[in-house]
Amino acid sequence: MMATSDVVLHLLDRAAPQFLGSNIGFRKSGSSFSSRSFERCSKIRVPKCINSLNCLSSTNRSTRIHQFPRINGGEGRYAVTDKLGLLHCKCQSADSVGGLTAEGGNGKWFVDNAKDFNSANGNVRNFLEFETIKELKHDEESYNSNGNSPSNGTIEDVVKKGKSSSIENEAWELLQESVVYYCGSPVGTIAAKDPTSSSVLNYDQVFIRDFIPSGIAFLLKGEYDIVRNFILHTLQLQSWEKTMDCHSPGQGLMPASFKVRTIPLDGDDTATEEVLDPDFGEAAIGRVAPVDSGLWWIILLRAYGKSSGDLSVQERIDVQTGIKMILRLCLADGFDMFPTLLVTDGSCMIDRRMGIHGHPLEIQALFYSALLCAREMLAPEDGSADLLRALNNRLVALSFHIREYYWIDMKKLNEIYRYKTEEYSYDAVNKFNIYPDQISPWLVEWMPKTGGYLIGNLQPAHMDFRFFSLGNLWSIVSNLATADQSHAILDLIEAKWADLVAGMPFKICYPALEGQEWQIITGCDPKNTPWSYHNGGSWPTLLWQLTVACIKMNRPEIAAKAVEDAEKRLSQDKWPEYYDTKKGRFIGKQSRLFQTWSIAGYLVAKQLLANPSAAKVLITEEDSELVNAFSCAISGNPRRKRGPKPSQKTYIV
Repeated sequence: MMATSDVVLHLLDRAAPQFLGSNIGFRKSGSSFSSRSFERCSKIRVPKCINSLNCLSSTNRSTRIHQFPRINGGEGRYAVTDKLGLLHCKCQSADSVGGLTAEGGNGKWFVDNAKDFNSANGNVRNFLEFETIKELKHDEESYNSNGNSPSNGTIEDVVKKGKSSSIENEAWELLQESVVYYCGSPVGTIAAKDPTSSSVLNYDQVFIRDFIPSGIAFLLKGEYDIVRNFILHTLQLQSWEKTMDCHSPGQGLMPASFKVRTIPLDGDDTATEEVLDPDFGEAAIGRVAPVDSGLWWIILLRAYGKSSGDLSVQERIDVQTGIKMILRLCLADGFDMFPTLLVTDGSCMIDRRMGIHGHPLEIQALFYSALLCAREMLAPEDGSADLLRALNNRLVALSFHIREYYWIDMKKLNEIYRYKTEEYSYDAVNKFNIYPDQISPWLVEWMPKTGGYLIGNLQPAHMDFRFFSLGNLWSIVSNLATADQSHAILDLIEAKWADLVAGMPFKICYPALEGQEWQIITGCDPKNTPWSYHNGGSWPTLLWQLTVACIKMNRPEIAAKAVEDAEKRLSQDKWPEYYDTKKGRFIGKQSRLFQTWSIAGYLVAKQLLANPSAAKVLITEEDSELVNAFSCAISGNPRRKRGPKPSQKTYIV
């Protein structure tokens, strides 16, 4: 059978169509390749494999042949899809594909004196370097020998440092245990590994958004292969003609998650095959497709290139095409007149009904960041010119819209309080017909004299004044907020520390929806009760975004204080997913323990505080051309007159 298959592949070598070329127009409804694919790795008695997609049919279903770029580079292989859209792949041994060996390829993906791991059963030994413990031991010996205080501070400081090192070591071990393997190589981390819970649900899957802090932690540690594998395998799962209940959400959609399944190989009881089974939202609670997955994927791709120095991944034709597909999906024309991205409730980290449908800040911040990252990575070619032009226009319009209309501080609040309504003109001050009565009593009392933030949402006659943490923090990181606004956001966090940080960093939003408002907006969601889960709960994973934002603004002491507060409880409480109550005092009532992104978020925060310069792989800066264009947009606003330099390019705002 193997010989026959090889002959078939050889004969079809010249006949197969090029897969994932630079022109994505072939993926229209008439495309022969099925969008809903399982990625399979067939194996006999579980041999060692590497991530090579040497694909052939293992069933007697009707098939289609496509040239498929191999993940580890080199010439393309062939993917055979059946009429059900299943992608069958048979991986070769690591020492027989493309000249790669386990030593030179994925067989050794821990570096910096990392110990070997058993790729067959997934056991990974501890690869940590206990430098902090060595330093602590040296200080203790110095103290015992001469009676003087340790060189790095008081005895109390040494004890705190030792405790912190112990927590970090535990976190690294737990992160290693969460690693998922496909064909013997690491491809991601599961969402949670809670031994106390019998209900797994989908927490045993690899979520794109959940893996981001894990991926950043591995990058900062110098472990690049797991991130590379994740990027390329999720790319192969990207939607082409994905359908859900007979509806097509559009080409370029990235899955919310995927799971590695081991199933018997058709027609052979002695063989099994591993399958990457993606979920695009059709199995999720609420059946909502993820908008943020593709945006996070682009951000992680850039971070991988900057951290590892390996730009060959982002330069691949299939990766370039994947970027373009995501951009075209996000930049597609529609009925919406705003430059912000219109999405439904539950399409991001807040994946349940919470009244964020429309233009939520979190999506806009990730969208802006992904546009900047994509512009930096897109290869200059004729096919990219129109896309880059549309991308630049959107960047200027989006930054102007968010900075001008989403910003709120005491000055802006006073202005809204005196708004005139029903204005009809191009130079209207109250452009979105916001009624002053929308200003909630809590906001009047809560807004500090100094500081401000970006509101959660803006639509006609509606401003969502809630403070959403991820959107504000990533607006700082991506430079969507101005420098003054970024400092003001951090000022507000310091001023409202007792509310936003409280007993456990960090509130996902503030305040919580309560009473009749909770009933109407959440639909009486029993999981999103006031000050729980997405409705004002505290999420330790937000530590890493807070740390990046603080480092960017040269105020790392804010993040350091939050991390210190978290260390008091995280390990003791077994790394919960979230905390409940207004002060974050209780472990969430439905919170998973040993939540991977709580663990990874803490590790990234610690790594960045120890080496702030490493944050540059996540931070994006505006170039002078964008700043100039934004200044021109400001000058066109009748409410504000400034003296910008004239722009040589035309931008639509």
